[in-house]
Amino acid sequence: MIEKILKKYPFIVLDGAFSTELERQGFSINDELWSAIALYEKPELVKAVHLSYYEAGADIVTSASYQATLEGFEKKGFSGEEAKELLRRSVELVQEARDDYLSGAKEENRPAPLVAASVGPYGAYLADGSEYRGDYGKTREELAAFHRERLHVLSEAGPDIFACETIPCLLEALAETDVLKEIKGARAWISFSCKDNLHTCGGDLISDCAKALDGIDEVKAIGLNCTAPEYVESLIKEARKGTDKPIVIYPNSGETYNVEKKSWEGAASSYADFVKIWYAAGARLIGGCCRTTPKDIRAVAEFRRELLK
Repeated sequence: MIEKILKKYPFIVLDGAFSTELERQGFSINDELWSAIALYEKPELVKAVHLSYYEAGADIVTSASYQATLEGFEKKGFSGEEAKELLRRSVELVQEARDDYLSGAKEENRPAPLVAASVGPYGAYLADGSEYRGDYGKTREELAAFHRERLHVLSEAGPDIFACETIPCLLEALAETDVLKEIKGARAWISFSCKDNLHTCGGDLISDCAKALDGIDEVKAIGLNCTAPEYVESLIKEARKGTDKPIVIYPNSGETYNVEKKSWEGAASSYADFVKIWYAAGARLIGGCCRTTPKDIRAVAEFRRELLK
């Protein structure tokens, strides 16, 4: 799928931040479930945000399931079956947005739009910022057990690919691939949160992570997200040392998240200025993470159109 698209197009355009758009619409995400609360409080807004990214030019839009877990929903009082239905619904809302987009889309030189199921790290469930540290104290088997049911439930909704994202350490990435191997036909990208131009937030070399994942068939792209833009060019080149698979990147806008204050600080970088650098460095799936918007994704899509002329 990814390989087929990349034979025709220079790179794949991903979407941008989901929670940022919810907040811009006045929806509060100050909750342990973060943006996933919108799945049951305002699903029509979830679908509208997804549609806005397809309209901006994204080829792949990701579900609102990053911080959605069975355990998290059950803490909110949902039954086990209701929690599963919310997970499946997260993928269905993207599928519906894609169908709405296609029903009114004009002919364009772009790939057929796809749907990704977001799978956030164990640290997202903890809601304590540990997805930027990786200090879980969990074994590979324990992490696989945490991810297992959620991945299987999400697969029931038929996403085109899993986005295993903001992973702070290789151990958790490998645990997720253990589960992906249980799902027939599973395809995924693995993207790490990184603390500098060489290492994941948990301290692994990104080159070592890429090498370790390179031989796993279910992994179709390897890279990073939720990372400061200034580190990305180096990280792309380092990841390339360990794999020939496509490199996926969707960094933050350049602002820094203060976990204690639960707010963003610092000035945003000029996102569009980085895109050409990242493409030249070898990125082949490019989008945005925290604080990026449909406007940023529109600029990414416009750059690809320029390359196709």
